[in-house]
Amino acid sequence: MFTLESSTSLEQVIKKSRFVATAGPIASEPDAKNFIAAHSDGGANHNCWAWRVGQSYRCSDDGEPSGTAGKPILQAIDRLLLDNVAVIVTRWFGGVLLGGGGLVRAYGGAAAACLHAGKMVEIIAVQEAIITVTFSDLALVKARLAGAAGVRIRQESFTEAGAMLTVDLPEAQAQHIARMITDITSGRASVRMDQEIST
Repeated sequence: MFTLESSTSLEQVIKKSRFVATAGPIASEPDAKNFIAAHSDGGANHNCWAWRVGQSYRCSDDGEPSGTAGKPILQAIDRLLLDNVAVIVTRWFGGVLLGGGGLVRAYGGAAAACLHAGKMVEIIAVQEAIITVTFSDLALVKARLAGAAGVRIRQESFTEAGAMLTVDLPEAQAQHIARMITDITSGRASVRMDQEIST
């Protein structure tokens, strides 16, 4: 599965109607609602949208004939194997009726073109870990973490004896990285794994 790295927008004119598609990454249903609200244009004829977060999804035709806008936008998201993504396609009517098939092609096509224009990143399951390390081993541990693909240090706090690092480890490599940290510090560093999260 993939998501978008950042928001992207694309404009198309189809038979005198102007379509502006905007897509972006989201983490939850409230995020999706905020994204749609932020990118809706009250002066447009229609603000049609779709979003997916895991098994949850929603779509809206916003006044277009049923099934001609929201569903094709959602299908564009699903065809590209995207998750944690919202897309809104805003239409300003240009005076030429597109018909049902034309609307499906216009909304689905605008959404797909916008999604293709964005930079996609793979969603990788990560394991959160807390690493407790002495000052003498801190530089070595941080250097090894920096050299491991997909590792992100989210927080660093200091204690009297050393530091506590909150890190995201790629789930597939989490146990290997934890053993590496223990080995290079001769057991002086401890690694505690917490719940799995996705990024």
